[in-house]
Amino acid sequence: MSEHRRKPPQTQSGGRAAARRAAQQPPGRRAAPPQDPGQGAAGPDSAAPGAPYGSAAHGSTGHGPGPHGEPERPYGGRAEARRAAQRGSRRRVDSGAGAGGGGRGGRGGRRGGAGGADGPGRGGEPRKKRMIDYPRHDKDGWRRWVPGWKLVTALCIGFLGTLMAGAALAYAMVEVPDPQKAAKAQNNVYFWDDGSQMAATGGEINRQIIGIKEIPDDMENAVISAENKTFRKDSGVDPMGIGRALVNMAKGGQTQGGSTITQQYVKNAHLGDQSQTLSRKFKELFISIKVGNDMGKDAIMAGYLNTSYYGRGAYGLQAAARTYYDIDAKKLNASQCAFLASLLKGATYFDPAGAVEIDPAATPKKNLERATDRWRWILNEMVNDGYIEDSDRDKFIDLGFPNPAPFKKQAKLGGQVGYLVDLAKANFLSNNGDITSDELARGGYQIHTTFQSDKVRKLSEAVDKVRKKNIDPKKRPDKDTHVQFGGASVNPKTGAIVAIYGGEDATKHFTNNADVTGAQVGSTFKPFVLAAAMNQGVRDPKQGPEQTREQRTIVDPNKTVYNGKNKLKIKRYDGSVWQNEEGKEWLQVNDGDESYKNINLREAMIVSANSPFVQLGMDIGIPEVRETAIDAGLLKSSLDPGNVPSFSIGISTPSAIRMAGAYATFAASGQQRTPYSVKKVTKESAIVYAHQDKPASAFPAAVADNVTDVLKDVVEDEDGTGKNARIPGREVAGKTGTTDGNKSAWFVGYTPDLSTAIDMYRMDDNEKNTKRGFLEMFGTGGQDKIHGSSFPSEIWQTYMAEAVKGTPVTKFPKPEPIGEALWGGGASSPAPSPTEEPSEEPSEEVSEEPSTTPPTTPAPTTSESCNAWEDWSCGESGATDGGKPGGANDGGDNGGPTTSPTSSSSTGEEDGGGDNGNGGSGGNGLFGR
Repeated sequence: MSEHRRKPPQTQSGGRAAARRAAQQPPGRRAAPPQDPGQGAAGPDSAAPGAPYGSAAHGSTGHGPGPHGEPERPYGGRAEARRAAQRGSRRRVDSGAGAGGGGRGGRGGRRGGAGGADGPGRGGEPRKKRMIDYPRHDKDGWRRWVPGWKLVTALCIGFLGTLMAGAALAYAMVEVPDPQKAAKAQNNVYFWDDGSQMAATGGEINRQIIGIKEIPDDMENAVISAENKTFRKDSGVDPMGIGRALVNMAKGGQTQGGSTITQQYVKNAHLGDQSQTLSRKFKELFISIKVGNDMGKDAIMAGYLNTSYYGRGAYGLQAAARTYYDIDAKKLNASQCAFLASLLKGATYFDPAGAVEIDPAATPKKNLERATDRWRWILNEMVNDGYIEDSDRDKFIDLGFPNPAPFKKQAKLGGQVGYLVDLAKANFLSNNGDITSDELARGGYQIHTTFQSDKVRKLSEAVDKVRKKNIDPKKRPDKDTHVQFGGASVNPKTGAIVAIYGGEDATKHFTNNADVTGAQVGSTFKPFVLAAAMNQGVRDPKQGPEQTREQRTIVDPNKTVYNGKNKLKIKRYDGSVWQNEEGKEWLQVNDGDESYKNINLREAMIVSANSPFVQLGMDIGIPEVRETAIDAGLLKSSLDPGNVPSFSIGISTPSAIRMAGAYATFAASGQQRTPYSVKKVTKESAIVYAHQDKPASAFPAAVADNVTDVLKDVVEDEDGTGKNARIPGREVAGKTGTTDGNKSAWFVGYTPDLSTAIDMYRMDDNEKNTKRGFLEMFGTGGQDKIHGSSFPSEIWQTYMAEAVKGTPVTKFPKPEPIGEALWGGGASSPAPSPTEEPSEEPSEEVSEEPSTTPPTTPAPTTSESCNAWEDWSCGESGATDGGKPGGANDGGDNGGPTTSPTSSSSTGEEDGGGDNGNGGSGGNGLFGR
């Protein structure tokens, strides 16, 4: 084709037309040679005729060999044209000349200019659109990071789809529970301290699956009325209940069980996995949905009742009917069904027999009240729901709590092992934060205890020896019946309970005598008063009642002298006479009416004089004495709450374990450790609990070691009340204690390596006896009066001599000097100061007590020693029903009484004054008028 017939070049500035023209050019065509340099740069309209579009003459591409000598870029194909077209449609660029004034800025954003110089168009490659447009390609700044509605919608649909697919898969994979496999009974194995097996319990669970036809309608209806009224109509899942449980778990609060019977059945079916985790909850949810769809309501009800735990080791309704009523389930009446349904709320707290071995709060009395209330409520709900008539309910209520009443709980382990297992179980449940009593009852745990089999055996033998030799109910039926012994032995260096004596046999005597019994401790409390005097100090009579330690006087037990007179008038720290609420004064007597006049605290402890320690406690302050006892390891709940003078001589009721543990604090130079009986617990080789040693500094070493030094003399001195506890070749420290009315007697003592407490009392604890209480021991065992220096101290000596045999001989630390001299309680100093008040001697007014009954009288009446004032009820307060509840660690297996080698007539020598403090009366105290 001739040159003149070519289509002249277009003058438009770019855009789609330029793109089309560029696309029409042959792919390999190159631009014309550059113009003569002298010609200068030309604009788009001055292009040489015949110059190819896009050449240097046009100045549009910048790729030709211009003034800078760049090689010309060949035209692309259709793809480049399309890209150019897209760029042109999305962007606008400023038009104008390129460098040298002849450049051309196209809409497509190309660079132009004479000689290939950049034009003013927007440079750089555009952002490419992606499948997932995030960050967004066509936005700038913060808008790039805001997802579009399409992306949000797609994500929501994808998430819901994945969730539905996962739910469908989970639903397809879960299996409906099999009642035959659900409540597998596994052993809980208990081990001695040396790792050998002590007992296995749990595997003997009585369990038998029964069909729905053997389950009475009354049982089904009772459970529906109490647990899930909509059971016959609901889908088996309670979304609101599940939501509450998940929220509580997320917040770290208490977890919740299944809200419906179906969910509870599913929970029962997973006895092997009781972990409170979200994964397990979701698993139960899917199983509950499937169970609700695939199983009928009768099958679900039968499965639930056959897998539920009813307490006393009974799984399933048939086992519960046999355990509590010894009948088959099908013979249960509506009243009995209502009771068994109440157990599903928590057998530990609704079994009328109590479960103090699991939780001290689950006493028979409290459990009976809870069970009765819930039983009555379920019967009322059954009436409201139309299952029974009003007349039926009224008939059952008139007959009283399920008639006949449930059988008495039977212990499965005899001898001392039953007490040991119960104590270890309680210790474990009270100290771990995750495992419940129901979970423990299902079995599978290995409990490693601190009990040493040889020491448990020796303690039991020591008690049995004394009992067989001295206690004869046939010979003295009114004196030797209902005699009980208890005890505990604790390692001062660790706090480990190595032995306890809980009673004659766990299958015959159900109360653990090493645990809280309500027996007052008498004069064994005096060491805490002495410790308070050396740690807290005695108040200054010239100061106010609230005094700092700096204002007080720290006493020296050897140089501090108090008035030890019999019938001493007790005063407040400021010298004013103490009076009770009725305005009556208190005259403190000593055992055997012994009068010691001026006596230092060491001598007062040796002979167990009461008057000095009662007055010393008032001078220190009863709250400070109580605080000292708690620091040593006694539970606040076991201490008398009143601020009365007799507090200092033992009206409180700690357990044998706690007394052994508190004396162990003195043996350990003031380092206190809470007594414990479980070292660790494992399940499926995993440790689920391990004891951690956490000693606390109760007293400075100087205080504890001086208390020990004084208590050594109680045993070693010829006049000491504890001389029967001597162990040849060993240092022994200890204290006797006997209470007012002769209703309990104690000996608590220790060597540097072992602390042991032994107590003795009489109590008719037959459950049928509604007036259970402590009985006097005048004449028991052929003794006119039982002192701590008689049977208890001899049991202690027999056991301890064997327990420490063959072990290294150690000595107590030598005490540092402490405190200063003090004359208190009306004691007359050799050189009375002008400020001393001779008026403290009105305590000599013994004529005020003409009606006092001598202590030698076998059975003094309460009215002879006190009036009916609530806080001073002379021994009768000791006659409590079971005593105050204590911690799970309370309890001990101590030996029983041994015969006293001394005559019972020497009561003043054996426990000179240690026999007071019992009852609210303050022990052998008398009211003045």
